[in-house]
Amino acid sequence: MNEKGVLPGLIGGRYLLESKIAHGGMAVVWLAKDTFLDRKVAVKLLRPHLVNDATLAERFRREAIACAGITHQNIVAVYDCIEHNGQQAVIMQYVKGKSLRELLDKRQRLGPKLTIHIGMSIAAALDEAHNKNFIHRDVKPGNILLTPEGRVLLTDFGIAKAMTSTEADLTHDNIMMGTAKYLAPEQVRGKPLDGRSDLYSLGLVLYECLAGKVPFLGESDADTALARLQREPTDLARLRPSLSPQLVKIIHKLLSRNPEHRFATGYETKVALHSALTGAHDKTTELTPPTGISLEEEEVFTLREPTRPITPPRGEQRHPQSAPPFALRRMFVGLIALSLIASVALWRVSGNETIEITATPEPAAVVEPATITSISTFDPLGDDGVENDELLPNLLDGNATTMWSTSCYDNQYFGGKEFVGLVVQLNRAATGTLRVGMQNAPWAIDVFASAETAPTDINQWGASIDGGYNTKRERASFIISTPAQFLLIKIREAGKSANCSASNPYQAVLAGVAFTEG
Repeated sequence: MNEKGVLPGLIGGRYLLESKIAHGGMAVVWLAKDTFLDRKVAVKLLRPHLVNDATLAERFRREAIACAGITHQNIVAVYDCIEHNGQQAVIMQYVKGKSLRELLDKRQRLGPKLTIHIGMSIAAALDEAHNKNFIHRDVKPGNILLTPEGRVLLTDFGIAKAMTSTEADLTHDNIMMGTAKYLAPEQVRGKPLDGRSDLYSLGLVLYECLAGKVPFLGESDADTALARLQREPTDLARLRPSLSPQLVKIIHKLLSRNPEHRFATGYETKVALHSALTGAHDKTTELTPPTGISLEEEEVFTLREPTRPITPPRGEQRHPQSAPPFALRRMFVGLIALSLIASVALWRVSGNETIEITATPEPAAVVEPATITSISTFDPLGDDGVENDELLPNLLDGNATTMWSTSCYDNQYFGGKEFVGLVVQLNRAATGTLRVGMQNAPWAIDVFASAETAPTDINQWGASIDGGYNTKRERASFIISTPAQFLLIKIREAGKSANCSASNPYQAVLAGVAFTEG
């Protein structure tokens, strides 16, 4: 593009610019068409008035080098780095969606489950970058992209630096690289950095998602940057008391001023956040009836066993660790029975001799409801045996706006793979109804069951126990008529997805999976 904003011809002889989709102080990002591969791409062009700045041009080149060696589903891919009429351009994967910055500007703050999902995705991306020896140095909401299907991607490695690089940093010692609101303390001090600096920045992002504001903000960028050296962030639990203590603890650990006190790696961070999924809301238990309420009165509140829908009613919060009402009934009935069994029995044997026999009660058996404990992908015909595993938590979070999806394929039958599958594991073998929220169509599904193990060979699953086909998106239901602990959802056909390219338009998109015993 020239100074007057007139579109040029093909960039690099193959990329046709179509429309501007983002801009910053250093570059403009365009939606373009790769005329060789017939696909949409994003073209990041250095602003024309900066063309003669050798330092910025070199940053562009290094961004391409940094990203070209990193292949990860949570990192925007870089395809090429070219020069057009003396102007640097980076050719990147086109991501249809919006930035986390745009989402926060609109909604102010997010729910804990969506925040955890974002945190896990970016932690996974950072772990991959750090393993490839790169520090991002600018983790912030504006560099995090979200797609309508729930994918979260990290972008803009423009100021990334190799941890052991001997090349010049392209900055001066007294210049802080990054955005003031999201700098780690060691960045402010100009100290050597490692991956834990990125994790601190991620902690600031997650804090803002939950609190609706960053913990450090001054009258100037310098004041904002220095604030984190002078005090600890306000306790997140004070700003949002409904958050689980576990999640609050994780975020404050990320925000430790001493890097040694943070998580050591992105992987550790992801594992910790995943463990907080079940604690995303306050946990309540009612195992002990309130004082003065008899067992008979307590029974009034436990008339039916609740079911777990894929999408909870608006405003409803689940409490995964609360005791289910039907289990309470069994516990109370069991306690009454035990009190009778444990009563002292007096047996008169002869004369005045009395033998006192105390029965030893056996513990009452409390049968927990059959619930889903985990979901894993089943892709034995694929190259790597996995299919967007980082999105699997979306299937169990009860949120209809977060999705799991397959990769994009050139036909509805997954490019000749025959199927893409999901293995659902229950806490015990049970019969009931399996529900799958299909978000596009047509779709074709077969369901298989196994009582004790999850076979790795599709032929070992035996015959399907239920299945279905529909040309409409719907919540599909499948009957599990024989007790099973492992269920295989075999997706044989998928519809078109707006998130895919014209050359690979087919993708299965699911909003949730649920199981109801009965």
